[in-house]
Amino acid sequence: MSPHPLAFSALDFAQTPFLVVWEVTQACPLVCRHCRAEAQPNADPAELTLEEGRSLLTQIKAMGTPVCVLSGGDPLRRPDLAELVRHGSQLGLRMATIPAASEELTRAQLAELKAAGLAQIAFSLDGSNAQLHDDFRQVPGTFARTLQAIDWVHELDLPLQINTTLAQHNYADIDNLIALVKSLDIVFWEVFSLVPVGRGSVLPPLTARQHEEVFTKLHALAGEVSFIIKLTEAPHYRRHVLQQRSRHGPAPAGAAASRSAVPAQLSRELSVADSLGARAKGINAGKGFCFVSHVGEVFPSGFLPLGVGNVRQQPLADLYRKSDLMQQLRDPSRLQGRCGSCQYADVCGGSRARAYAVHGDYLAEDPACEYQP
Repeated sequence: MSPHPLAFSALDFAQTPFLVVWEVTQACPLVCRHCRAEAQPNADPAELTLEEGRSLLTQIKAMGTPVCVLSGGDPLRRPDLAELVRHGSQLGLRMATIPAASEELTRAQLAELKAAGLAQIAFSLDGSNAQLHDDFRQVPGTFARTLQAIDWVHELDLPLQINTTLAQHNYADIDNLIALVKSLDIVFWEVFSLVPVGRGSVLPPLTARQHEEVFTKLHALAGEVSFIIKLTEAPHYRRHVLQQRSRHGPAPAGAAASRSAVPAQLSRELSVADSLGARAKGINAGKGFCFVSHVGEVFPSGFLPLGVGNVRQQPLADLYRKSDLMQQLRDPSRLQGRCGSCQYADVCGGSRARAYAVHGDYLAEDPACEYQP
């Protein structure tokens, strides 16, 4: 979800994240195969309190961040979720949340969140049918409940986002998934490329070649639909889009010799009018993005488990702006391997979370990219 694209392009990612995701709880009734958080049925008694949450939201707004997503676990497991949404909305933040499709999800809860000022809601669909989706979520009935919740959201006139995690389990289903998502009247499709962390560490991810095939399909889809398509933990989609466009016009001048070889006009097009998945000013871990855990720990990304401190002890702005790790992640000259020699490093930078999960080094090359600089 995003405000006006010009507001996006005006942000200085060294000072201000475009998006902060706060994991309000790890409690969740589902047992999803990919779960980064390895969520549990019950809430951690050490999770941030309502007052601490209000303080965090105030800090997020003070940084100039426009968007905050309340994630989990299942955010609905927090009885004060609507109050958190209300506080953030009153501050002027664009608030979103991602509830689990459990039996606890009701139309009344969705109506309460909308009344509190929720700007966008997301549900997960990881297969085009109940068998695929429910097997991935490991709770029967989640596919049907998701479709029911989608109907409620449309009745309430809430902007709808769909989240999909792609890996080997649903790679062959991508065309059917695209058809399903196109039919759902959404404003945003966020496609996650599996990072092998948490429960997802035992799942087979997409290969580099399969990523390119998926990118081709999603780039074609972007030209057909009105909703935004965003790739998460697959920043090389931006490189793919730039390559596709360069084939229909002048090649980037000096592309082989320069990191900043994206043509100025194309940069303007991407930063102003294109989807978040392909913007020239690419969000990445610690670069326009940060993650706050249920107990207040701050990370560059929820998929990169290297903390920089805790909001209970230090201001969020200091942790984002001043920590060595965050600053390294914002400096493409520190990247190694193919990412380090790539002319698209500024707009892509590779998945730092995947580099760390696979190589044990968050500055290593992204193994999910096949591009040879």
